[in-house]
Amino acid sequence: MHFNTLTSPHLAPTSSVAGVMRQVIYALVPGTVAMIWYFGWGVLINLVIGVTVALVTEAIMLYLRKRPIALFLSDFSAVVTAWLLVLALPPLAPWWLITIGVAFSLVIAKHLYGGLGYNPFNPAMAGYVVLLISFPVEMTTWLAPRMLAETQLGFLETLTAVFTGQLPAGISWDAITAATPLDSMRTQLGLNQTIDEIRTSPLWGDFGGKGWEWIGNWFLLGGLWLLYKRVINWRIPVSMLTALFIIASVLYLSDPDTHPLPAFHIFSGGAILGAFFIATDPVSASTTPFGRIIYGASIGLLVFIIRTWGGYPDGVAFAVLLMNMAVPAIDHFTKPRSFGHKSYGD
Repeated sequence: MHFNTLTSPHLAPTSSVAGVMRQVIYALVPGTVAMIWYFGWGVLINLVIGVTVALVTEAIMLYLRKRPIALFLSDFSAVVTAWLLVLALPPLAPWWLITIGVAFSLVIAKHLYGGLGYNPFNPAMAGYVVLLISFPVEMTTWLAPRMLAETQLGFLETLTAVFTGQLPAGISWDAITAATPLDSMRTQLGLNQTIDEIRTSPLWGDFGGKGWEWIGNWFLLGGLWLLYKRVINWRIPVSMLTALFIIASVLYLSDPDTHPLPAFHIFSGGAILGAFFIATDPVSASTTPFGRIIYGASIGLLVFIIRTWGGYPDGVAFAVLLMNMAVPAIDHFTKPRSFGHKSYGD
């Protein structure tokens, strides 16, 4: 057989960073379109702001680090980081909030550790947690989905709200905002209401909140596409969602009045987005076969613990970052045995 090169590798790689990132972006499109449909133009405006800030920040950092700017900008990794972070932000998040979050994700959580391939933490989730802790009011001002909102903002009205914080005359924030399903469930349970009483609200759909559960379905479709294209491995998303489902089922069966259906946890918040797009980050996630199962299942368990007994309605970001810290130990103790290896005492 004739090879084009004298030394290995003789065959060109079948995938590249840019190719993988493009597939992730394609997979994010259905869920992103669903979010725009249910929550309005703010999602798209925030996405444009986030991607723009990401490209500018990435270029500046590459210049300061004396790295080839065009080469690394074209791998789309900064775009994916910004995209994932923006999807976790409220649709009317102010422009400065997006700028701070994206800049922190890339400067501190990525380039400070050496750039792509060296970051121990998921950059998007690091930026999200910083924003959530630092600006809790802005991070919890979510719009009501279109079927529940008293009024909806047009494109120019949304643009004005994002850049100035001002709503049109005669429209109050109470008229367009609402608690997320996870926040509403948590608050009502704290008021000693039962699950059946809580679900009488028009906020709820079949499993989660109206609109939210369909967004989850579209992100699930994108996640299945990534599995089909073998961009991600099945072990992390399957183990994460399975662990979340199992622990939620145990608590639901023990007391259905105070614990919602397991499907509620799957189709609410960032569970599906986290399982397929965030926890599977190839840099900060576990790399061994059995380690990926431990890693994913631990994230699912932590998500449920934080949602049920922690201080925040959702726990995907915190769970992912906590398990990022455990990845070196997980990979060390789950390292596959090399062929021909013989340990002492055999």
